[in-house]
Amino acid sequence: MGVIGVGVIGRVGAVLAVALRDAGYPIAAVAGESAASRTRIETLLPGVRVDKPTAVAKACDLLLLTVPDDSLDNVVRMLAASGALRSGQYVVHTSGRHGLAVLQPALDLGAHGIALHPAMTFTGTDLDVSRLAGCVYGVTCDLPERPAAEHLVGVLGGQLTWLAEDQREIYHAALAHGANHLVTLVSQSMDALRAAGSTDPAAMLRPLLTAALDNALAYGDAALTGPIVRGDLQTVQVHLRSLAASSAAALESYVVLARATANRAVAAGRLEPRRAAALIELLNDARDQSWT
Repeated sequence: MGVIGVGVIGRVGAVLAVALRDAGYPIAAVAGESAASRTRIETLLPGVRVDKPTAVAKACDLLLLTVPDDSLDNVVRMLAASGALRSGQYVVHTSGRHGLAVLQPALDLGAHGIALHPAMTFTGTDLDVSRLAGCVYGVTCDLPERPAAEHLVGVLGGQLTWLAEDQREIYHAALAHGANHLVTLVSQSMDALRAAGSTDPAAMLRPLLTAALDNALAYGDAALTGPIVRGDLQTVQVHLRSLAASSAAALESYVVLARATANRAVAAGRLEPRRAAALIELLNDARDQSWT
């Protein structure tokens, strides 16, 4: 096995390499040229040979590409043009956005292509290895490669979901919207709690957010609580005024998400349309009001 992409951005590469090595896949070499890459390799993969991407590709039968989405196409083309890829080799990428089309230069040479994306957020440390157990992988490949994909996911202790080529973009957008934007939302909430005098906003939010997440995953829109679903106009107005005074960024997020929440509450029969219309009017005017 060889891995290209184990640096700061390629956190997933180092973690998957550790997991696959522990499952019995010997690592021929990895590519990582930055100082951060070398540190991650020394920490998680001590003793593994570090080489240039073309040398890594030539040295392995299973090549794992964990480079950024926007770089993947160029990396595959470069490896194919340099003669580093070959017939019968397995070329696996971990991009959520891309499917098999990005691997076409490798497929044209007779390589086996698999798009295998772990639906997980990574820190790039050994903490991530234990989190792989039960992780769901969004996989796209042709029928002949399905047994190999199933085997890889199996040795990683994960679960597999098959995705068609044209499903990957909305799949990845859904994951990014839910996970990445959640980090921004929670960070903004912690900032606001600090402004309210909390010395440990994480401890204050953890029980609430854990319950909200569990309820949302189990019950969907039926889990909605709070002033929006109740139609509490005056409370929402106070929220808008206080956020406008402390954080324009948090105000913008609040307005957008409150509007979406109101619309979903109406669709779910939880909020009367007339009350929702008044709420949305208040939200639409939020940026134009002085809140004095």
